[in-house]
Amino acid sequence: MVGHYYNAKRYDARRSIGYLVRHSSAIITCKIEALFAEKDLTFIQYVILMNLRDELAVTCADLCGVMRYDSGAITRVIDQLEKRKLLKRQRSTTDRRVVKLAITPHGKKVVESLIPVVVQQYNEWFTDFSKEETDTLIMLLTKFNTKISDKKPEK
Repeated sequence: MVGHYYNAKRYDARRSIGYLVRHSSAIITCKIEALFAEKDLTFIQYVILMNLRDELAVTCADLCGVMRYDSGAITRVIDQLEKRKLLKRQRSTTDRRVVKLAITPHGKKVVESLIPVVVQQYNEWFTDFSKEETDTLIMLLTKFNTKISDKKPEK
């Protein structure tokens, strides 16, 4: 982009990328949590298991970073999931200080049974979007997240 998009003299918080992304995230979380009210998992439990299933995280520290959650809160949820045999802790064979998390086959079955609930909601939100608009939104958010992330993009 040539020049700057935002101008300090005409800045409107309602058009701020930070506000819009955070506001969208808060609404999404609230509405998806409501869908899980009558389910066997809470939304946070679902998110943790999905992160493990998709290998976006392998330790409690990874989960805290990906989810932006406090380690104490995540540890309590992990304890609950381990007690229910939905995940297991495994001490690293190369570094005994590291405890890796792994979704169990039972945990994978449970979390995958709930994916249709989330997918249906996402699809409802995108009913007024074309496939191309949806693809563009996802591509742009992915590009933006890569740009603002401390991580280098994967090759």
